[in-house]
Amino acid sequence: MAHLATDYQALDAGPNWVRLRTLIVLRWMAIAGQVATILVASQLYGLDLPLGLATLAVGASVIANLLLVTLFPENRRLSEAEAFLTLLFDLAQLAVLIFLTGGLTNPFAILVLAPVTISASVLRLRSTIALGALAILIVTAALFWHLPLRFADGQELLIPPLFVFGFWLSIVIGILFLGLYSRRVATEMRSMSEALLATQMALAREQKLTDLAGVVAAAAHELGTPLATIKLVSAELIEELEGQPELQEDARLIRDQADRCRDILRDMGRAGKDDRHLRQAPLSAVLREAAEPHLARGKQVDFSFGPMQDGSPEQPLIQRRPDVIHGLRNLVQNAVDFARSRVWIEGEWSASRIVVRITDDGDGFPPSVIGRIGDPFVRARRTESDTEKRPGYEGMGLGLFIAKTLLERSGAELSFANATDPFLAPRDRPERSGAVIEAVWNAEDLVAPATPGGLGENQPIAG
Repeated sequence: MAHLATDYQALDAGPNWVRLRTLIVLRWMAIAGQVATILVASQLYGLDLPLGLATLAVGASVIANLLLVTLFPENRRLSEAEAFLTLLFDLAQLAVLIFLTGGLTNPFAILVLAPVTISASVLRLRSTIALGALAILIVTAALFWHLPLRFADGQELLIPPLFVFGFWLSIVIGILFLGLYSRRVATEMRSMSEALLATQMALAREQKLTDLAGVVAAAAHELGTPLATIKLVSAELIEELEGQPELQEDARLIRDQADRCRDILRDMGRAGKDDRHLRQAPLSAVLREAAEPHLARGKQVDFSFGPMQDGSPEQPLIQRRPDVIHGLRNLVQNAVDFARSRVWIEGEWSASRIVVRITDDGDGFPPSVIGRIGDPFVRARRTESDTEKRPGYEGMGLGLFIAKTLLERSGAELSFANATDPFLAPRDRPERSGAVIEAVWNAEDLVAPATPGGLGENQPIAG
């Protein structure tokens, strides 16, 4: 999974999530609301507001928007610092208006939640903490320092102190709650999006490898006849050129090079042929192919295959699908990585079901994450023991997420469990004491459809 970790790091290189146009549109909406509120409060309800200073504060937002529209293209995406400064400006402008219009006696003071919520959704944690702390400081200051709201006759609008304190407390709690809530939801959405993209890249890579193996194998098959002809003719020339050693040596060279071409093509085409052989294989062959990259990693991998009670003794031919192979390969990799010395891969079948079970003799899944296995980026940091067990591995939960996603799309139901109680003493544990992963398919989802006339003839390469 190291290449997928590298791909993920490339995806996460920059946080440019926010378009400038989005914040400009939101600011125009805020400006329209502020102007409407000032007009209604002063004209309809007769409040004596400092219209000059309030107009100056609103005008600052108008000028800032006009400058942004003029200086930058609409499709500009803001960097972390640029988005933070934009939201900081909006928070400061709102703080000035709150100070001018009664502090927390102004019900629109609750709008300080908006910049913090936006920051929690799109910016890094440190930026959100800074804006949230500043917003709490602003509403706290507004509790004590503000210009009071007065009617046209000079009478001050009085609000009970208990109500003002309750309003302050609700805003502070709102900043904390909405900030945390928005942050959590946005983080999970981004993680899922990035993990799905990593899954698509993994599947595309597996598909390319499968296609390449098929093309190479088909080329080896098609070139077999001309190479055999060249070898036969060169052998006859060697016999006929018995008295001409120089020409005979050239004929031997032709034969040797033909043998070399045959060997190269045979080695490159081990995966099969680009015909119906490539599309289906016995269950045992597919499982061994999925596990093959991890068989020489110092752990013993045991295979066992057999029918269930109502199953046929003959192994089913299943579809040799890249998504299934890649998903199973990730599960085997996880088992080999965490096993002490041994991994068991079992395949069972019946008329209606196909079951694949992978067990190891390791410590099993940690109790703290077993309920979240299959989610992306479950593990944000690696411990020293993890590094010793899996050197060079950038584990973030992506491997199991990719496996789970690919196999579930193929129709499998996956379950994750531990083979035994992880708190048992080592001497009391059975041999199969580690993690158990089981994938169950309906037979119709995985078994290759019957083909009239068998596998058929190999098809020549077009072009």
